[in-house]
Amino acid sequence: MKKTFELTHPKIKLARRVDAVKHELKKYLKRERNKTLPTGADYWDFDCKFGNTEAQAEPVHVSQLNKLIDKTQEENLTSFYVEILAKPAVRQAHNSSDDESEDY
Repeated sequence: MKKTFELTHPKIKLARRVDAVKHELKKYLKRERNKTLPTGADYWDFDCKFGNTEAQAEPVHVSQLNKLIDKTQEENLTSFYVEILAKPAVRQAHNSSDDESEDY
């Protein structure tokens, strides 16, 4: 998904429009996570970018999207750009030998 979201609307208030955008992003992430994984992959990972325009977009973690959208609302911006690209990923094994808390 590569999309510029407009927050201004003649009939819809800003807070409702922001909620609608968050809901659309949540639906997209859920739809992508439900797709069939290729063999050898454990889960879907996402490469995300966020910015005021496509040229200003910077990489962010998917968990930061809602906070950044709220920040644009506080700054009274009229639009923002979001890019979310799904990619299959493999979980990394947790190395417990580095943890000293297990030494009783």
